Amino acid sequence: MKKILFMLFAFAAAAFAADGESAKVVLNTTDGAGLASFSVLGAGLAIGLAALGGAIGMGSTAAATIAGTARNPGLGAKLMTTMFIALAMIEAQVIYALVIALIALYANPFLG
Repeated sequence: MKKILFMLFAFAAAAFAADGESAKVVLNTTDGAGLASFSVLGAGLAIGLAALGGAIGMGSTAAATIAGTARNPGLGAKLMTTMFIALAMIEAQVIYALVIALIALYANPFLG
């Protein structure tokens, strides 16, 4: 985790250290190429973070269900049903992030 935060801060420092002329080149507003490339970067980060959050949520849901079934085996079927509903809700959030990322990539409202 420390390595990821270090890389994030290193990239942010490099981005903020750019002078005015290079920033104008990167954010090419005449044809929108710079904004489109940032949209691709943003979409990739959004999907990655959504998948990471969904995976953590699904893992903790499964662990809680297994622990509940181990404590009371008679409730195993009921807990399993509840777990599948919770997993569907968690996965729905990841799919919403995918839809928003696809909108940012293919129907970009900022390029208008």
